[in-house]
This record gives sequence, structure tokens and C-alpha cells, in this order.
Amino acid sequence: MIKSFHIFALSSILLLLCFPTDEEEDQGEGGEPVVTQLAAPKIPEGERVDFDDIHRKRMEKDLLELQTLIDVHFEQRKKEEEELIGLKDRIERRRAERAEQQRVRAEKERDRQTRIAEERQRKEDEEAKKRADDEAKKKKVLSNMGAHFGGFLAKVSLRF
Repeated sequence: MIKSFHIFALSSILLLLCFPTDEEEDQGEGGEPVVTQLAAPKIPEGERVDFDDIHRKRMEKDLLELQTLIDVHFEQRKKEEEELIGLKDRIERRRAERAEQQRVRAEKERDRQTRIAEERQRKEDEEAKKRADDEAKKKKVLSNMGAHFGGFLAKVSLRF
């Protein structure tokens, strides 16, 4: 049963290859014209026709076409594999570049945040110092005023 199925499958493939559609007759794989190396079998004009010979030649032709298709398929697959490897390399390089860019961007952002925090701390320190100086001036002025005003009252009380 399995052998008959394999024979049927192979014969179906050979029939498909032997009788191409109109489009396949004009062009082969990739749109290139198909050039066969073997000529079609000639049927002798005598009374006796050797069907085994015709069948053998047809099988040789079909085998050659199959081998050609297989070669074309594997060449195309090799090219696609190379393209895929190139694409994977490109994707990996791009990921590495993006990771580096993000790392640099994060580092710059940290530096910027540090500078902002330092600037904010410096301004707060300056304002605290300024407030302390203002308070010291106010106390000095108030103490001077108290001393002068007390001296003024003492002078006024001496007069009366």
C-alpha cells in the first residue's frame, strides 16, 4: 500500500512536471525562460514502437528537470538564509545602538537632575543666609533704636 502510494505520488509529480501550464511553458523559476538539455523523444516511423525506450527517455528528462528545480530551490534557500542572517545581524546591531543611546540619555538625565538639585540647594542656602543676615540687621537696628530711644527718654526726664 505504501509503495503504491509513493509510486502514485512520484508519478503525479512527474506528470505535473511533464505537462506544464501555458505560463510555465514560457517562463521557469523566477521568470527566466526554461531551457531543457534533452530533446523530446522521437517516435520512430516504423511499425514497431519501443515504449520502454520512450518511457526511459521521458523519465530521464523528468529527472533532469527535477534536479534542476531542486538545485534552483536550494540556491534560492541559501540566498534567503544569507539575507535572514544579515537581517538578524542588522537587528542585533540596531538593538545594541538603541541600548547605548538609552544608556547615554539616562546618564545625561541623571546629570541634569543632579545639577538641578545642586542649584536648588545652593539657592536655598543663599536665601537662608540672606534671611539670617536680614534678621541680624533687624536685631541690630532694633537694639540701636532701643538704646537711642532710652537715651532720649533719659534726657527728657532730666529736663523736667
